[in-house]
Amino acid sequence: MTAIRGALAGSLCLAGISGLAGCQAAPAGNVNVPSAIQVTNVEDQVISVTAKEEVKVVPDMAELNLSVTSQAADAEACQEANSQAVNQVAEALKGQGIEETSIQTSDYSLYPIYDWENGQTITGYTMDTTITVSDVAIDAVGNVLTAAVDAGVNNIQSVNYMSSQYDESYKQALEMAVQSAYDKANAMAIAGGCSLGEIVKIEERGTNTSARYTAISNMSVEEDGALAAPAAGASVMPGQVSVEADILVEYAVNR
Repeated sequence: MTAIRGALAGSLCLAGISGLAGCQAAPAGNVNVPSAIQVTNVEDQVISVTAKEEVKVVPDMAELNLSVTSQAADAEACQEANSQAVNQVAEALKGQGIEETSIQTSDYSLYPIYDWENGQTITGYTMDTTITVSDVAIDAVGNVLTAAVDAGVNNIQSVNYMSSQYDESYKQALEMAVQSAYDKANAMAIAGGCSLGEIVKIEERGTNTSARYTAISNMSVEEDGALAAPAAGASVMPGQVSVEADILVEYAVNR
């Protein structure tokens, strides 16, 4: 953008000097003022490229999304049973070293159970409470899941893997993307019989930090509807997560 402003300023400056010269040469009262000043469109003299690169990292933290489902004949009893189960789960999580600030009730619902064969008859109530557990070290995930299921969790919705080195990995991905953009633009310039000038624009596109984790559902439900608890001390296989950088770069063209 600096190059563009410089070109515009230079053109306007030259036009101003020409105008002043015209003023001095023309008789008083007969000054010729140009109707328009034409400036070459510098923005057209660029090569624009996009580049995307990724860095694979091994996650070291996890976020768990668990839920407790309770049923009872009436709404009040259902809510009370669910509340007790949730409290038991919270205590079990704390027993695994999870801080209270890392345990959050993120969603809950209470709805009737209908008997549709005998008309719209309410036969009971179901209550679901979702518990989000954050800041769980990878090495502790297996034991935390086991303790949660033993305490009353009957649905493990997802395990989200994250890396505490995300920011550093993202910087590395950005550097790789900038180099990739240069290589592409330089190849295009050579093929077009010109050379690259300075960068006139660089833009970060579509940054989404949710890419730092991969959500999976890894718990099964047995035929009777009960959750199959993981074995005590069960290990998890987080694999790797992708950290991506997506950029747009524009280079000035030297002809």
